[in-house]
Amino acid sequence: MAGRRGKQADGSAKTREAKLGCVFTPTAVDEKGRPVRDPESTSFVGAIETAEVFGERIYAEAVRRGLVQAEKVVVLGDGARWIRGLAELHFPQAIFIIDLYHAKEHVADPCKLLWPGEDQEINRHRIRWWTDLEEGKVEKIVREARQQVPARKEIAEKVEAGVHYLEENRERMRYAEYREQGLFVGSGVVEAGCKTVIGKRLKPSGMEWSLQGANDIISLRCMYLSGRVEEYWESRCA
Repeated sequence: MAGRRGKQADGSAKTREAKLGCVFTPTAVDEKGRPVRDPESTSFVGAIETAEVFGERIYAEAVRRGLVQAEKVVVLGDGARWIRGLAELHFPQAIFIIDLYHAKEHVADPCKLLWPGEDQEINRHRIRWWTDLEEGKVEKIVREARQQVPARKEIAEKVEAGVHYLEENRERMRYAEYREQGLFVGSGVVEAGCKTVIGKRLKPSGMEWSLQGANDIISLRCMYLSGRVEEYWESRCA
């Protein structure tokens, strides 16, 4: 990113964080009872900006898409505090779900700390706890992990940090209940959007952007991939 002097500890160039959100609607469930996204319903918004400004942006898009009329609203994210804050501020009526795949990472990390170098034990506990996680049995994982905490303080603190994340977000990880309601539990749509909207255009080798230029391209790509280009030009010609 132009204007970001110096390099990071690993030698890579300093960058800025682009925030991306999407709004979509599920229209049905498949033969296994999993929700099916309406492929024509997805719209994107994004920019390199503060969480507060981005919160207003995603809220405005949700209102444009029918937030007020929606029977049920779901916020799906990775559990970062800034995302939780925006959800509580702008979508207090929503069901907030921690993305299952991020939750699984938080379950796998303590396994590596509790059984370092023991691949068989790591895999055995990870698979078992992942099954518990999908059933929404977060308290069971927390209890069993704490029973295994080693005496070494530095390891114990790291394990406790991971366990605390699960405990703090347990009510956002009732995946069996969410699936019974036909709700999405994975944020694959926005993860794919990060690659398509942001990465494909702004992150190829050798790319360097000014902040304004990057935000202009992000805005353009969001409009294009949301099918709103004609709407944009019509609004400018009115």
